[in-house]
Amino acid sequence: MRSHQALLVSCEIPWTEKEEFMEDLFREQVRRTLAVGFNNLYIFGTAGEGYAVDTPRFRRIADVFHEETSAEGVLPQVGIIGLSTANILERLSYAYEVGFRAFQISMPSWGALNDNEVLKFFTDVCGAYPDCRFLHYNLPRTKRLLAADDYRRLAAAVPNLVATKNTATNHASTIDLVEGSVGIQHFLGEAMFPFGTLCGECSLLSSYGPAFPSKTKQLFEYAVTGQIEKLFRFHKEYLAVVGDVSAPVLKYARIDGAYDKLWVRLGGLPMPLRLLSPYESLPEKLYDECRRILHEKHPDWVEAG
Repeated sequence: MRSHQALLVSCEIPWTEKEEFMEDLFREQVRRTLAVGFNNLYIFGTAGEGYAVDTPRFRRIADVFHEETSAEGVLPQVGIIGLSTANILERLSYAYEVGFRAFQISMPSWGALNDNEVLKFFTDVCGAYPDCRFLHYNLPRTKRLLAADDYRRLAAAVPNLVATKNTATNHASTIDLVEGSVGIQHFLGEAMFPFGTLCGECSLLSSYGPAFPSKTKQLFEYAVTGQIEKLFRFHKEYLAVVGDVSAPVLKYARIDGAYDKLWVRLGGLPMPLRLLSPYESLPEKLYDECRRILHEKHPDWVEAG
């Protein structure tokens, strides 16, 4: 594999009512994330509002994230989202100068890329920084989902494309990815990760790890050690708890970060639910309802006060 098997989590960005970066709270979040044993972490995916930050905020947050993740054994990653190769390279250049060498990129979303454009995008972006490692964030918002055939073609041309993040797969597409694109590490969400491990080595992108760190690490451990029966029994319980706790928010259609900030807050950090304009956050009252369900129905899953 071009990348090691890992458990990857996102760090969300807290904002004041005036949309100012809450630096101290962000630093606390990163430190807590590392303290509970997550050493593969990233900023600026969809949950981390990488699509919404302006350049000054991008730069300041990247600076702070680097300061907090520069210790030995920590593997930080910066998400780069933009509408053009030029936009992406501009931000990538700044993060590179700060000191980062691992990046999460998604394709420009203004128009769906054809096969030639996909290849050009990856060769232009990844090829500009041959000493860096790139994870492709493969999501429907870019209007073009890549499959195993695409990754085989890209792998031959782009040696530093090492991993993907896929959270919208089904059983068939998971088999296709894990079995069909040899050498590239695939990060799957909690729903499909256990099944993916039956097909070959893959990794976990955890949305719920901030709320359930020890339970999430247990799920990952069952997978990497091949304890298949325990893995699937525990997976059933894991998803049942997530389903119960998140039931109050199901009627709300929000962008990803709205839900991820809720899970961070359920983990004990006083994370504001606010999102940058124009995106709408979840109502504050929902946190109290979700927290009540967690504490009343699943007290053994409570890992924070």
